[in-house]
Amino acid sequence: MTRRNTTARMTLGLVLVASLAHAHGDVSPQPVNTDALPEVGEEWLTENPYRAAKAGDDVWWQAVVIGDSGYNQNCARCHGLGVVSGGLAPDLRFLEAEEYGDEWFMERFQHGYTQEGTTKMPAFGEVLGQKAAWAIRTYIETRPEDGALDAHQDRLSAIRDDLVAGNGDETALKAELMEIAGQVVTASGAPKADSAALRAALALNGTPEAKKHAGEMLTIGLSAAH
Repeated sequence: MTRRNTTARMTLGLVLVASLAHAHGDVSPQPVNTDALPEVGEEWLTENPYRAAKAGDDVWWQAVVIGDSGYNQNCARCHGLGVVSGGLAPDLRFLEAEEYGDEWFMERFQHGYTQEGTTKMPAFGEVLGQKAAWAIRTYIETRPEDGALDAHQDRLSAIRDDLVAGNGDETALKAELMEIAGQVVTASGAPKADSAALRAALALNGTPEAKKHAGEMLTIGLSAAH
């Protein structure tokens, strides 16, 4: 998606969200625990410091998990569960995973959005802080594009069945899940996606409980994909 198209899409979303009778501005921001993330300094950055290429895979994944929680507490009401907008607010998945998209996101996050004196989106910057902002941004930009799991639907369903039944070699299944996860495309253009395949793979730890949990993750993920 071009920058022009992305900007138009975001602008349209802001116009639409203004029509909500009970907009996000009525919601008090909820705190996000970011203790597990590296410090980023007091001056607000213009580019996401938690991307895997900058911070490494472990920090990246920690940011995704924290951002997931922060997003669902503070953003999902207007922008949709899983960052899938219902059309009344910008679909943030399409913000480019680069400095241009970062700047747009951070402007809205820090200062909020006001129309004709009415707050449609609160300013989160001073309340949640920069670490929470970048964690939420990381989660958002790693969301898969629509239909990203379609090509793997049958195989993931079979893996799910094996995991729930406690069958199959866990090492081999985990490796296959990671291979599938590496093929999932994000809507933002980010090179790494947060998908049901990845979450299921990372949940496996050699215990029967983990196998069942990973299978449940796949069930939820495959259901959400449709």
